[in-house]
Amino acid sequence: MNPDQGPAFGVGDASFQAAGGEPGLQRLVADFYQVMDLAPEAAGVRAMYPADVSDARDRLASFLSGWLGGPKRYAEKYGGISIPQFHTRWQVGEAERDAWLFCMEQAIARQPFTPEFAEYLLRQLRVPAERIRQVQAACPMRPGRS
Repeated sequence: MNPDQGPAFGVGDASFQAAGGEPGLQRLVADFYQVMDLAPEAAGVRAMYPADVSDARDRLASFLSGWLGGPKRYAEKYGGISIPQFHTRWQVGEAERDAWLFCMEQAIARQPFTPEFAEYLLRQLRVPAERIRQVQAACPMRPGRS
């Protein structure tokens, strides 16, 4: 590693630190849900959530903490999670995936992240978002269908 470079994202807690730790993730998640509330592009995915998104905010921030190499807050509070299985309660297709990623892209853009980390984070978030869509596309029984 070049001494002028910080740790590589995805190694240890480098991503968690680049996100600003737990306070940074709280800001990211707050901005994410603000975008979701206000952006017409997000109306369909916003309709999947209750009016009060407090629980969803805590779950997302807790998940991101551990996912980015920080404290495993989600496991501490809620237990284990299989991201694709957790999301089978909703119908998630390309439109929903894209709307969710749009909200996250807008929220990331509001953060004081380095351009390198912002790009890395959005690229990494595309992976579980697409996996959720793939699992649902392969699942013949989805919510609301018989």
